[in-house]
Amino acid sequence: MTLRASAAAAVLAATALLGLAPQAVAASVPQPVPQPGAATAEHRAAAERAAGAPDTLATLSRFFAREGKVSLAAAQPRIEGEAVPVNHLSPDFVAGRPGASVARLEFLASRAVSSDGQQAALWTARTENGWQVVNIATGDDEFRYARLGAEKLPGGTVFREPQIGAWYVAGGGRVLPLDEDGVRAVGGGGTTLGAYRARVVKAYGDKLPGSAYAEGGMAGGYAEPGPAAGVPLAAAAGAGAGALALGGAGVLLLRRRRAAVA
Repeated sequence: MTLRASAAAAVLAATALLGLAPQAVAASVPQPVPQPGAATAEHRAAAERAAGAPDTLATLSRFFAREGKVSLAAAQPRIEGEAVPVNHLSPDFVAGRPGASVARLEFLASRAVSSDGQQAALWTARTENGWQVVNIATGDDEFRYARLGAEKLPGGTVFREPQIGAWYVAGGGRVLPLDEDGVRAVGGGGTTLGAYRARVVKAYGDKLPGSAYAEGGMAGGYAEPGPAAGVPLAAAAGAGAGALALGGAGVLLLRRRRAAVA
């Protein structure tokens, strides 16, 4: 598996998404607020405005030019298509709260493309100061899996289990894998929603926000080894995959695994 680089969010206005441990967020950074239950047209429009803002495009130019693949002046980044909702496994689902959906909205992703064809995903989330870009990640995972999920199960909910990097689509009482990590977790044919919940309860039920595990400082309840809380994003450059919390994904991550499509 290759590693998917995530970078340069520190030069944007925010450096945290839902669920990042409070001690990892600088006082000057806008604090995250609960995300909407679903992405409306108004939310998408706000996210797209943030993604297309001049300051964001200037940051994208630096992002695409960071390894010398294209010059800063020639990068000419552009935003393509509409913002897509990105859902993650819901802690409420793991906790068994009545009516909880398997996934919840974490952020909206906008596709950015440079003049030389590089692609990146701009993660935009609602903060105390409105919708803001909170991270930039290389590649097109968010858009590929949204498309694959719609093809595999029209009308289903595409979501990610960030603790293992797996992508799924859920609907009609089934959870189907969209990548190799998902296949390893639930099998090539998928599983029932009930069986999936039993698996995630076993894996994360004692690691939810508010648990003793979480109170021990494990970034919202579940974390792989990674940069220590409070380390600026730029200082974490080159770090391996880590700190993917059940309560949300922190952008102190510099790299994420990229799994092959199932």
